[in-house]
This record gives sequence, C-alpha cells and structure tokens, in this order.
Amino acid sequence: MMNKESEPPDDSTDQGPGTPAVHADGLTVVRGPRTVLRGLAFDVPRGQITGLLGPSGCGKSTLMRSIVGTQAKVTGTLDVLGRPAGHPDLRTRIGYVTQAPSVYDDLTVRQNLDYFAAILSPGRAAADRRHSDVTRAIDDVDLTTHADSLAGNLSGGQRSRVSLAVALLGTPELLVLDEPTVGLDPVLRRDLWQLFHDIAADGGATLLISSHVMDEAERCHRLLLMREGEILADDTPEALRTRTHSDTVEAAFLHLVDQAVEASRTKEPTR
Repeated sequence: MMNKESEPPDDSTDQGPGTPAVHADGLTVVRGPRTVLRGLAFDVPRGQITGLLGPSGCGKSTLMRSIVGTQAKVTGTLDVLGRPAGHPDLRTRIGYVTQAPSVYDDLTVRQNLDYFAAILSPGRAAADRRHSDVTRAIDDVDLTTHADSLAGNLSGGQRSRVSLAVALLGTPELLVLDEPTVGLDPVLRRDLWQLFHDIAADGGATLLISSHVMDEAERCHRLLLMREGEILADDTPEALRTRTHSDTVEAAFLHLVDQAVEASRTKEPTR
C-alpha cells in the first residue's frame, strides 16, 4: 500500500519551502518475478534540477512513473508535493514527458496544445488563460515558426519539444522529464538545458530529469545515481567528485559502481 495514512487533509497540502518536492522511503516496485526498485529512500529538493542518472534498464523510468502515479504495484512511502503519489490533486501540478513523444500527428503543434490545455482547464471561462498558456509554451520550446505545422511532419527533436510544451502548460510545480534530450543535436540540447534552468530559477519549479548521458549530470543541482534498481548516491555533482577523488561525474559513478560490485562480492557466502 502507498502511504495513505500520512495523507494530509484536503485543505492542508504541505507546500513549505523546506519540505522536499518528492519524499521516498522503502519505495519498492515488483514486476512479475523481478524487483525493479529495491527499497529506495531519497528526497528531491524543491526549486532545483535533480538529475536521475544511470544506465538503461536500471529502473529510472519505473521510478518516474511511480512519482507521477502511473506505475502499478508500488509499495513503501512516496509523497509528491505533500500528497501521496497518484493523488487526484496532483494532476494539474505535475508535468510529465515520456521518452516517446506524446502528440497527435494529424494535429498542428498549436492544435495539440489547445487540446491538452482544454483538458487541464475545461470551460469557456478559462479560454483566454488557455490561449496565453499555449502561446507561452510554444515560445518556451522555440516552436513559434512551426506552430501551424502538423506534428507528423516535424523532426523527431521537434516532436519531443511539442511534448515538452504540453508538460509546461499551466506552469506545473514539478516537471518529470524522462530522457528529454535523447537524439537531439548538441545545440538543441544546450538550449533545452538553459530552458530547464530558467524554469527552475524564474518559476521556482522543481525538475526531475533522467538521462544515461553522464555529461548532462554536470548541469544538475543534485544527482540521484542509480544502478540495478538501487540508489548508489544522492548528492551534488561537486560533492560526488570530491568524495570519489574524480574529475568528472562519470568517473565518480564508475568508482561507485566498482565499490558496489566489490561490496556485493564480500557478502556472497563462501562455498
């Protein structure tokens, strides 16, 4: 069961600046015979960019689905913006971008955003606000010149930016982005990371961004390093480099992996 007993009353969501945006303790996900997440315990601080780094298959996407409330068979404590993960009140407070672009190819960029904006803010009275949000989101991801292009005619990178624009609708408090820069050229990756920092600095939003590209770790305020369903480290990039006497986060990660492998060997029973 999720942490239902700790759920606050409907009118007392904890939004204090000192409380984490995400708090996990004993977070476990079992899929069939495999334990995908193994008793994770961590906090994601508010108003910062936290990078979720690790090789493909280590559980990053499962963890993100758990946070946004779409993952089945989650046990342990997982609180998001002061509510249990998946709580109905969180639907308009979280923006989520999956690895595969979630857009309708037979609609234009603006029509895609108009559609999702209407879902977030239904009713005629919200029309002006929806129009403003759509225009802002399109501009944020630098797709103004493609606003009237069919999504199906866009490049892969452009379609990914449409998905990001959808996530930015309504100015969410928490953005969960699953490998948003995969397949993008270096210039666009740089521009998107600048946008991520602007969102955190100007809007005070919290961003959780997964990647298996270690050089992106240097762009984050804080890092969660994962391997085989476990958290290897939870710290700032500078602290990780210092702790492992490494020049880069990638070298620090490899050092921590080697330590974990050695520790597991010493725990194996002798025959």
